[in-house]
Amino acid sequence: MTPLTIREFRPEDAEAAYVAHRTGREHLVTTPEALVWRNAQEQPGAYFRTFVAEVDGQVVASVRCAVTTGTTRTGLGHAGGSVLPAFRRRGVFTALLAEAERHLAAHGVTELQCWVDDDPGSLAFAAARGFRLGSAAQFAGRDLTVPLPPAPETPAGVQLRAATDWAEDPYPLYLIDAEASRDEPGEAALDDLGYDEWRHDAWDRPDIDHALTVVAVVDGEPAAMALVQTDGRGAYWSAFTACRREFRGRGLSKLAKRESLRLAVEAGCRRAYTSNDVTNAPMLAINRWLGYERCAGERMGIKTLG
Repeated sequence: MTPLTIREFRPEDAEAAYVAHRTGREHLVTTPEALVWRNAQEQPGAYFRTFVAEVDGQVVASVRCAVTTGTTRTGLGHAGGSVLPAFRRRGVFTALLAEAERHLAAHGVTELQCWVDDDPGSLAFAAARGFRLGSAAQFAGRDLTVPLPPAPETPAGVQLRAATDWAEDPYPLYLIDAEASRDEPGEAALDDLGYDEWRHDAWDRPDIDHALTVVAVVDGEPAAMALVQTDGRGAYWSAFTACRREFRGRGLSKLAKRESLRLAVEAGCRRAYTSNDVTNAPMLAINRWLGYERCAGERMGIKTLG
């Protein structure tokens, strides 16, 4: 292979990095604009960086990495990346991962967490580079040209409203997300998610679709929501479906997500994707009812940095 260059992301890399990210993995929904936006931000304490691999002037892979925030655990970092299929097994991602590890270690990270595709080659790659396996998750997809199941009856006192109604003050929606995030399965509890961080990571990013994000309101109080990203190319991604603890068990998450998918169909989306921890039985049941089918899996890889 011709010489490999590892360098920091530039805005003109966005389309190539997007193609490397989604080729063969259509369930990973993002946009080039979101990549540019994310790399232009300076979130305090995260030290977010994207590094790209370049061969003969062509960007063929990228890795995104940051110190993990939103948790009371310290020393955590995360990374994720992808390589164009034609350039795999050539040392490209090994070089990118090493650069990410150096960057994170310089900012105090002692434990690196990376989602790894649940296939023999990817798992062997991770094991050979010092990762042990943790939790498991699955991706599921749905053809939005296939009719949705009939909507359940909306209980008295419940309204389904678009998140655009909170455009000026989304704090009530943050409260839903922050409370539900504490109960998400995983290696690091998201038990310290601040409002500014949530605004940055969830609400203000350019691929969040506020019109398709649906909030279930109970007697005037936001209780559950289906937060949505779209790519403008027909793909819909469930960023987070959440419900406050005191309102659980009433079917509000199911109502919100089903209504969001109905609006997505009207907006011209053709394919929907979601991801869940394999132990999250309530959301897995909702997604099965909605017609999602498993399309891929991933495992959390955990590595101690020296």
